[in-house]
Amino acid sequence: MQSKLQELTDKLYNEGLSKGKAEGEQILKNAGEEADKIVCTAKEQAAAIVEKARKDASDLMDKAKSDIRMASEQTLQATRKDIENLIVGRNAGDKVDTVLADTAFVKEIISSVASKFSSEQACDLSLVLPEKLREQLEPWVCSELSKTLGKEVDARFTKKIAGGFTIGPKDGSYYISLTSDTFRELIAEYLRPVTRKILFGE
Repeated sequence: MQSKLQELTDKLYNEGLSKGKAEGEQILKNAGEEADKIVCTAKEQAAAIVEKARKDASDLMDKAKSDIRMASEQTLQATRKDIENLIVGRNAGDKVDTVLADTAFVKEIISSVASKFSSEQACDLSLVLPEKLREQLEPWVCSELSKTLGKEVDARFTKKIAGGFTIGPKDGSYYISLTSDTFRELIAEYLRPVTRKILFGE
């Protein structure tokens, strides 16, 4: 009886041990497979992250290059424009100031423009002239010019005009500006294409 009990006990023990061992091995196997899946997923995610980082870095580099290229082109254009303005402005400005300081030339232009007004419109004229030319031009406007045109010419002098003049009907309905600034702009428009060609071959 004792021996049968022992035999039964051993059998149950061995079966339980065998079953536990099999279950343990299955658990280990399942755990290993799960671990492999986790590692594989992690590798895929890591690869995707690296690929995205590379793409983002490449896109950022392309954008930076594009921005730098655009900034360089804009800077170059601005520099060329500054050089052009400096040369044109200096040449135009010096020549305009010299010419408009010549009262004989200024009188000639005023006479020409005023005569055109006189022939086309029966109206008294108003002139605005530089204050620095008052002494040379005021007597001429009041006597000779008015006499030549056969009508009154009102002359005003101001420090706001460096050179040249504005002219128009006395009623102020409109005026034509032939000041040093407008002369500069006019001359500059002719000089710019030539200057660009000389400087930049355009």
